[in-house]
Amino acid sequence: MYRYDEFDHEVVQSRVKQFRNQVERRLKGALTEEQFRPLRLQNGLYLQLHAYMLRVAVPYGTLNSTQLRQLAMIADKYDRGYGHITTRQNMQFNWPELTDVPDILQDLADVQMHCFQTSGNCIRNVTSDPYAGAIADEVADPRPTAELLRQWSTMHPEFAFLPRKFKIAVVASPNDRAVIRAHDIGIEIKKNANGEIGYHILVGGGLGRTPVIGQTLQPFLAREGLLPYLEAVMRVYNRYGRRDNKYKARIKILVTETGIDEFRAQVDAEYETLTPSDIAVSQDEIDRISSYFTGPNYENLSDESEALKDQIKNDDDFSGWYETNIMPHKTPGYAIVNISLKPLDIAPGDITSGQMRAVSDLADQYSFGEIRTTHSQNIVLPHVKKDDLPALYQALKAEKLAVDNIGLISDIICCPGMDYCALATARSIPVSQAIAERFSDKTREKAIGEMQIKISGCINACGHHHVGHIGILGLEKAGVEFYQVKLGGDSSENTAVGDITGPGFSQDELVDGIERMVDFYLNNKKDNERFIDSYRRLGLGAFKEVLYADR
Repeated sequence: MYRYDEFDHEVVQSRVKQFRNQVERRLKGALTEEQFRPLRLQNGLYLQLHAYMLRVAVPYGTLNSTQLRQLAMIADKYDRGYGHITTRQNMQFNWPELTDVPDILQDLADVQMHCFQTSGNCIRNVTSDPYAGAIADEVADPRPTAELLRQWSTMHPEFAFLPRKFKIAVVASPNDRAVIRAHDIGIEIKKNANGEIGYHILVGGGLGRTPVIGQTLQPFLAREGLLPYLEAVMRVYNRYGRRDNKYKARIKILVTETGIDEFRAQVDAEYETLTPSDIAVSQDEIDRISSYFTGPNYENLSDESEALKDQIKNDDDFSGWYETNIMPHKTPGYAIVNISLKPLDIAPGDITSGQMRAVSDLADQYSFGEIRTTHSQNIVLPHVKKDDLPALYQALKAEKLAVDNIGLISDIICCPGMDYCALATARSIPVSQAIAERFSDKTREKAIGEMQIKISGCINACGHHHVGHIGILGLEKAGVEFYQVKLGGDSSENTAVGDITGPGFSQDELVDGIERMVDFYLNNKKDNERFIDSYRRLGLGAFKEVLYADR
């Protein structure tokens, strides 16, 4: 993992002191809320429906056990005993008092954490593959590149006040686990025909009220050109991005209206004006950053012991969890463990302080102290011995963290909705819980198989509903909440925006309609066909007819 150097420490401590003074001035009335707003947003502090919300940066979703324990302490001392994992792999606290926020920032700084650029019109937290450095299908570990981008973008003076917020994601696998095509800039690390590692650069993706899939800007960019080229992209956007209309201010609108070929020409022209050597990072610096991400000291193990095979064969509960929550590791004898934060009785992505401490202890005991957060609002222990999985499972079960639903219908991405957010037009958490409850029978859920349900409580699409197999958008009309449905979206490397089905539903009508579609799928699917595959084969009309059968 990356470790702060002296410059990092100095910058973070300086920011804590600055914000402490700014809060004091706000409380004394020396700053109005209008004057204070941009200052608090630069420190990740939002004013939501009922209280302030503080968003803590988790760069590329990587935490260590000490940091997660500190987050647990903050949850108990300053909040209501829990935190919330977001789709940008960050953690939010929903109930801090303004007077406590400077102390929280100091507590974060003590464990090399901060809230920089988790809000505002700047380059937000860089996200990445939660399996980075552990999965066999990657061509390189994407975290050193993500860290390079974090250092380049943090407090970049030219890009601190962009036309709109800006999001970057990095993967190094053909299997996209970070939804790079729905980002302002998506980066896929890949090899060319000569075996050289470089970057496939996508631009202009994004969700919100105008969902757009990112387009290829450069099919293969040499490694040394990454920062100069991104600098050119950002300058073009900063110069020409709309500032007169926030609904048209994202780079996706600029790219769409300009056209990808003309946009590429503008970026190339800007690149020619740069002195790349002034921006490009030396190989020595790349090597220094990369050295922080060397793999753990793995043992030389056989892939699967007889004891583990017996446990899988004879323990149905463990076997079910092993089947859904375990991913293969690149190192024989190890596994990647997904910890679901989607039980029936808690909002998706929420984790209690007690569970944070338990995960920290388990990470120390079983996963070299490493923890990852995911864009699907879950947690990962990336390096666990396979022979330790039964003991780990029992420990997770004791903490109500052994839900075996990763990738299934109850593993729902869901924004906080109108229970918390001032922008929301409908509740989303109760809808997610109602759907999960309806499909709580494990045999049925596993028969359904892979399913992406994503729920947003407003048009801003924080729940990624546009790219769900079933996407749900909560809206309001004349004081009544209703829910529109999209079908056929996809957040994988085959990213697709779903098709709008038609008029909205009440919550009860919605859950009944989803059940009818699921039953229709189960009755009509071909062998090993996923829901999304059946939808693509049978088409919108067939599923829409079932969805609206009671209308």
